[in-house]
Amino acid sequence: MPPLIQLLRPHQWVKNGFVLIGLLFGHAWANPLMRAQALTAFVAFCLISSAVYVMNDIVDREADRHHPQKRNRPLASGRVGIGAASALALLCLVAGLGLAFGLFGLPASQAPWLFVAYVLLNVAYSLGLKHVVILDVFIIAAGFMLRLFAGTLGIGLAPSHWLVLCGLMLTLFLGFAKRRAEVDVPSTDAVPHRRVLDQYSPALLDQFTTLTAGATLITYSLYTVSEETIALHGTPWLITTVPCVLYGLLRYLYRLQRRGGGDPAREVLSDPHLLGVSALWLLLVIWLFSG
Repeated sequence: MPPLIQLLRPHQWVKNGFVLIGLLFGHAWANPLMRAQALTAFVAFCLISSAVYVMNDIVDREADRHHPQKRNRPLASGRVGIGAASALALLCLVAGLGLAFGLFGLPASQAPWLFVAYVLLNVAYSLGLKHVVILDVFIIAAGFMLRLFAGTLGIGLAPSHWLVLCGLMLTLFLGFAKRRAEVDVPSTDAVPHRRVLDQYSPALLDQFTTLTAGATLITYSLYTVSEETIALHGTPWLITTVPCVLYGLLRYLYRLQRRGGGDPAREVLSDPHLLGVSALWLLLVIWLFSG
């Protein structure tokens, strides 16, 4: 992959799928305007999140050189200069915010402030909040929740309280699981590659991942059987998707403990079990919603 494209981390765009959840669970996929708004928001988040990744790589380039995998990133390895990276980040940021505010003739978001909040949140994260134990993961989760709100409030849909709660628990689980994987990766030259990892321990992170995984399963299960959900979707059988969620969580924990997994995007795209159960869950949901 060319270094400039690699710098954008296109494999991470799968995380922006959170923007499209509103279309599915709000039964809005048949509405042309909402569909266009959601797809525009998805592209905008891809551009803005890539700008954030480039910014993070600029800030962390010295620390990344001490990491066994991150040392191969374009900036840390010296394949891309600071000037080119900064120009690329600015271009992506302007294009993403332009889409969010409807400057290019495409449907604008009804809540463009969500995109600005995402940028400001990540600036604060990069400049110091990423070193605050536990809060660092909550900020990562907040970034996912802003995506979720961009795909609901941003297209004129009110998100279900259960769905918001489940989304929060899931993103916290993924964040703590990522830290669990990172804490086992040694740095080189006796230099720690992430200061906050000194505040975590494998046992503590195991407790956090277990707690948030259980909370994810419980909140999703309660969502599927709530009267509001049954009335909205017109089916009491959404509960049949719970085994898919349970299997996915357990498979992810297995990969985390036995295979050194951790990055949600790479795990979902590389593990056939996670790919298969995600596809099965999606097909079941679409089939149930279609009646």
